[in-house]
Amino acid sequence: MRKAVVAALLTGSVIAGPAWAQTGRYERIEGGVAVTPAGGTASRVAVTVHGDGIVHVVATPRAGSIAASPPAASLMVPAAPAAGPYTVTERAGHVLIAATRSTADIDLADGRVRFLDAAGQVLLDEAGAPAFAPTRVDGKAFVTVSQQFNRGTDEGLYGLGQHQNAQMDYNGEDVELAQHNMDIAVPFVVSTRGYGLLWDNESISRFGNPRPYALVGEGGGKGMKVTSGGKPGFTAHYYLDGKEVVTRQEPTIDYQYINDQTKWPDAAKAKTVAATGGQNTAGNAVQKQTVVWTGDVTPTVTGNHKFQLYGSSYYKVFVDGREVLNRWRQNWNPWYANFDVALTAGRTAAIRIEWEPNAGYIALLHNDPLPEPDRHSLWFTSEVAQAKNYWFVPGGSIDGAIAGYRQLTGKSEMMPKWAYGFWQSRQRYDTAAEVTGVVDKYRSLNIPLDNIVLDWRYWRDPEWGSHRFDPARFADPKAMVDQVHAKDAHFMISVWPKFYPTTDNYKELAAAGAVYQGNLKQGNKDWVGPGYASTFYDPYNPAGRRIFWRQVEDRLATLGTDAWWADASEPDMHSNLSIPERIDTMKPTAIGPAAQYFNSFPLMNARAFYDGWTAFKPDVRPFLLTRSGFGGLQRYGAAVWSGDVASRWYDLRAQISAGVNASMSGLPNWTHDIGGFALEDRFASKTPTAADLDEWRELNLRWFQFGAFSPLFRSHGEYPYREIYEISPAGSPMRASMVWYDELRYRLMPYIYTLGADTYGRDGSIIRPLAADFPQDRAARGLADEYLFGDAFLVAPVTEYRAREREVYFPGTRDWYDFTTGQAYRGGGRATVKAPFERMPLFVRAGAIVPMGPVMQHVDADRAAPLTIVVYPGADGRFSLYEDDGTSLGYKRGAYSRIAIAYDDRTGTVTLGAREGQAWSGMPARRTIRVKWAAAGKPVTDGNGYDAQTVYDGRATTIRRP
Repeated sequence: MRKAVVAALLTGSVIAGPAWAQTGRYERIEGGVAVTPAGGTASRVAVTVHGDGIVHVVATPRAGSIAASPPAASLMVPAAPAAGPYTVTERAGHVLIAATRSTADIDLADGRVRFLDAAGQVLLDEAGAPAFAPTRVDGKAFVTVSQQFNRGTDEGLYGLGQHQNAQMDYNGEDVELAQHNMDIAVPFVVSTRGYGLLWDNESISRFGNPRPYALVGEGGGKGMKVTSGGKPGFTAHYYLDGKEVVTRQEPTIDYQYINDQTKWPDAAKAKTVAATGGQNTAGNAVQKQTVVWTGDVTPTVTGNHKFQLYGSSYYKVFVDGREVLNRWRQNWNPWYANFDVALTAGRTAAIRIEWEPNAGYIALLHNDPLPEPDRHSLWFTSEVAQAKNYWFVPGGSIDGAIAGYRQLTGKSEMMPKWAYGFWQSRQRYDTAAEVTGVVDKYRSLNIPLDNIVLDWRYWRDPEWGSHRFDPARFADPKAMVDQVHAKDAHFMISVWPKFYPTTDNYKELAAAGAVYQGNLKQGNKDWVGPGYASTFYDPYNPAGRRIFWRQVEDRLATLGTDAWWADASEPDMHSNLSIPERIDTMKPTAIGPAAQYFNSFPLMNARAFYDGWTAFKPDVRPFLLTRSGFGGLQRYGAAVWSGDVASRWYDLRAQISAGVNASMSGLPNWTHDIGGFALEDRFASKTPTAADLDEWRELNLRWFQFGAFSPLFRSHGEYPYREIYEISPAGSPMRASMVWYDELRYRLMPYIYTLGADTYGRDGSIIRPLAADFPQDRAARGLADEYLFGDAFLVAPVTEYRAREREVYFPGTRDWYDFTTGQAYRGGGRATVKAPFERMPLFVRAGAIVPMGPVMQHVDADRAAPLTIVVYPGADGRFSLYEDDGTSLGYKRGAYSRIAIAYDDRTGTVTLGAREGQAWSGMPARRTIRVKWAAAGKPVTDGNGYDAQTVYDGRATTIRRP
């Protein structure tokens, strides 16, 4: 279905209507106008204003191929704001709706819409009419829809959820929006022009080229011819232990999904490590499998060709002898690696792919170049729709656009303060004693910790979904949780939406019609023990959500659980299924075809936790960590993490842009598995070589340094164990560095918690691209390995093994102070900076005000502890320190304090404003506040040295520089 529909879109076989009159017409509707265009592909274009300039556009296709009913209610935008003041005027064949912050200009001839700012500058412009192509899903009529904007644009574009190809600026890139273990689909972008665009569709969508990537050689090579040795296709060489056992021609490289494994030649089959755990059935060492494909590709179009290698295990790709990819991924979680190649029509290029399968997956895919104006545009395409449906969000800046997006999709609920402390996790703790023992160990070593996590399989194997602990390993779960609490830590537990049909929980959900049947009908078994049949519940069913939560509440929440870990929330019912098979596993949903709602499962699953928790504990902030997300997730007290990423240097680098773009998608609370989740055998070995152990430790240290400056600071992964005292030897520089960063996180908690509070109170973001503050700086836009942590910090993680220096770009015109050395670097240039093993390059901009506290073993161990205000001279500065009780919803009722802090660079004075807000439980009436003026050669590193101090009692006061 996907290829045929998109072919129709691109060849012009779209829904069209009869010849219409030359002049269109419009009528007033609530909040705006409805235009009946004279021509084009839309029969009706409704344009309505929301708030002070957000504009909603819904364009209905002309022909009667779909139901005449309006689009289904948006799950992302459950309650759009009412319209503020606006005017409607008609001029020269256009109707203009002017609101306070934007104007929508609709062409009556074809229904095309463009958007202008208050000064009349065009921000967003539809590039032609929408393309609609009819399609049917589960017997119902829909359309595939595509709309291009800003053809030929040079703006920077961010957001789109979370993706794993180390891309920061998406201008010129292709992104498929389809939930996956490591990819989060959010159809929202923000622009350096200061606006946002929310594409309101919940099906699989694409940003960029509307055409799906196809297997290289597919269809007889119409787009790209493949030959080898004068014959069509690739020559495939299959080896066992270095001996070639099969040579054959293959039209494509396609072992992408489980069903594709039937193509494997019998003579090249072997018992692999993945299949046998390291030995074959006779007890002998397994055979090493290798496959090498060679072929010459001949394109029909000149330009920059985009390729994707979908793969797992070890693989390399060479083009004309040049290595363009060298990657590894765990076999149960393959994914795409992108590479571009400049090719000339009619001229061949030699491709060579080397692969060690080990029961893995691989496929080579490609898309022809687009014309440059099309390549550099905003272009959204969705596979299942009823209309073109999007929201234009004026903002004046990237931050302003995100604030407007949250007007539509919901405020970002505040996390409890302890969520910003250090999290320790493992795949997995097998017993209650292991859980409590980790907390005890951290406390005995005086290493700060706030949270401990119990991952999956705490139940007996045949009872997944029962939410019952294995009594042999967890004899008294409540006592375990109580013991964690007694050590001033918090407890999170993994809860999947997955159920074995033998459990009582499944039977209750099934009786309510609230479980999917597709995975059961396919006969898929999971990977536990002998393999068990399973399915997921249907969160689109209100009764299903209520039952799901009550089951969780009765057996887990009543133990005193503080936080929830929603794993596999894509949903991932069975690994390595094709997209049609994945859609089939999600049937039936309570509200419509699974293909129509493919991307929104994590949103509705999060709602089940949020609604349940807020009823269970109505004045305690919820906390949910979910592996996947969607537009609006932030309103459900949820954070996201980047999935089961590999433990490799490239994957560390890819997390930087993945996290920043998740934040630019309106999801401010993001995290990742420090060290990466899944490991190569060389790292996971019980007896690693000295070289591998050194690399493993350095990778983890660099990842840990980055983790300390991520929104949530969380260590998790497969063996080897990731606890600080397990992974770093006592007395080693690595241990010292990890403890230093952990302690620094807690020293910075006044700053970090204010950032967290600002995500609610000011619709802010914790991590941001450099372009958020420097939108006109073209050198800053595409940097994929630097980012801003709040307004003060520029973070430049180290992502190469044994690197002891790296280049850093400093945006703007102010100075940037090295946090460790105090050295100042001028904005607008690059410098090679030192990056010793123990430290990550970290800089603070001139004019920044950074509140810091002493090291604590957990957040709020001493709320009255002295506070140090660190000022970075060179510009005036502002900061608004936020404090509250850290756990209740009192912040929504005004029970919090704000202290405005201002720095005057000319006089060197710091002014503390009068405390604002209402008293909150535990608020200290008086507090010692110290001020430290940073300077070149005078770093703020260890301790809490200061230059001046005062006792603050809530009244305004000024502190002068000595």
